[in-house]
Amino acid sequence: MNNPTLLTSLDNGIFTITVNRPDKLNALNKDVFTDLNKALDEIESNTEIKSVIITGAGSKAFVAGADISEFRGLSKTEAMVLAKRGQDTFFRIENSSKPVVAAVNGFALGGGCELAMACHFRIASNNAKFGQPEVNLGLIPGYGGTQRLIQLIGKGRALELLMTAGMIDAPTALQYGLINYVTPFEELLSKARSILEIINSKAPLAVAACIKAANAVYDETQNGFITEIEEFGRCFATEDMKEGVSAFIEKRKAEFKGK
Repeated sequence: MNNPTLLTSLDNGIFTITVNRPDKLNALNKDVFTDLNKALDEIESNTEIKSVIITGAGSKAFVAGADISEFRGLSKTEAMVLAKRGQDTFFRIENSSKPVVAAVNGFALGGGCELAMACHFRIASNNAKFGQPEVNLGLIPGYGGTQRLIQLIGKGRALELLMTAGMIDAPTALQYGLINYVTPFEELLSKARSILEIINSKAPLAVAACIKAANAVYDETQNGFITEIEEFGRCFATEDMKEGVSAFIEKRKAEFKGK
């Protein structure tokens, strides 16, 4: 699938989505969100897809923010609809049953930082920069940034970045816990793939259960411990669990089928 604003490829179970507006530093606009939702439909429906990488085209930017040209002339109500569209899309990423990793190459600012934070974890090239500069426009993040940034790096550091519109580099993001690894630019995608290849060798239903239970930590409508118990029980009822236990006892490699 190749959409106007996205490039996609599937290789060995890993689906790579590349935001493809390098002339606009891969800024998010209405078309990107439309195409991203189509890609998310494909991720959920295609059984050949086991995991996902989201990255940006070129070496300058992952996603440098929302396309500000779309903001001009919006009413309060229209702005809230815009924000909800972004949040709904990013919730789909966060709640995907398949692992989604952000491979951050360059600027991840505003909506780009929010997109990266919606992924299950983040890897960054050594030229990456992160920030939420919305106060420079008289705005705040609208796609979940005020919430996820605090979840990931803590209230004090998050509020400083939100209120100063400051940027942090990749080593600082690693220190803060915003990202898992820093790599040279040339090794960014190979690092993401190497981690996903390990995850792809595990039981898919158990991986999905890990995501669901972890997300319950931040969902006020759920008790995360109860979610864990329920998912633990569901895993026990799977063929993969029986295969995993048998393989362990028989000292062989498990062959999981996602059943």
